[in-house]
Formats: sequence, C-alpha cells, structure tokens
Amino acid sequence: MPGLDGQKMSKSYDNTIGLRDDADTITRKIRTMPTDPARVKRSDPGNPEKCPVWQFHLGYSDDKRKQWVQEGCRSAGIGCLECKEPVIDAVLEEQKPMRERAQRYLDDPTLVRSIVADGCEKARKQAQETLREVKEVMGLNYS
Repeated sequence: MPGLDGQKMSKSYDNTIGLRDDADTITRKIRTMPTDPARVKRSDPGNPEKCPVWQFHLGYSDDKRKQWVQEGCRSAGIGCLECKEPVIDAVLEEQKPMRERAQRYLDDPTLVRSIVADGCEKARKQAQETLREVKEVMGLNYS
C-alpha cells in the first residue's frame, strides 16, 4: 500500500494513516491526498492508474466499485472527492473495531498500568526460576 502521497508509506514522510487516528483525521488525510496530476479541473478526464487513491481502491473496493472509479475518472463523470469517499468509508470501517478496543484503555489508563504490572510480575517470577535452574546446573547453590 502506498503512502497518502503515492510514495512508500512511511512515518518519516508523514504520509501514513495511523491505526489510532480518529475518524476526522483519517477523513482529512484521505480527502487531501494528491490525485492524477492530469485532472486539474473537475471536468478533466483522468487515469486511475496515475492516482494514489486508485491503489487504495485496489485494496478496499469490490469489482463493481473499481469499475465505477475507472469509468467515472476516465470520463470525468465523478470528481476526485467522490472517488475518495468509498475509500474513507472502507478505512474507517476497517479501523472501527481497533478504535473501539483501544478506547477502553484510553478512557481508563489504570488498565494499562495493571496489565504492565502483571506482566512484570510474571516476568520476574520466570526470571527467578530460570536463575535458580542456572545456578543449580552450574553448582552454585549456596543455600
């Protein structure tokens, strides 16, 4: 999947959609994606293969939607913002369960601290047991 600007997706290029981006941020990022440079005006026909949004349609759209994009873009029957709307909807739908799961922890940070504390305790017990076994094998039992 390319970045929002058509380059390789990378945080350093600032062209990513974050897994925890809210709906407004995702919508803004996709709406401002560059499109086919040949489509200067809404009435100019375009070529989806030259548009970074098309790569998102390949990943998110069904055949019927892809056909709609191909025909609409090439004939200038749809505008670039119209073309982006189904992508926005699909990305938001895909990330919805992740945002819902994360919201619980954002609302109550003590849950995260509790999980980390439990993990630390388990790791500490495992490390102590491993160290005991190592000392035993090496004959370093000073008890």
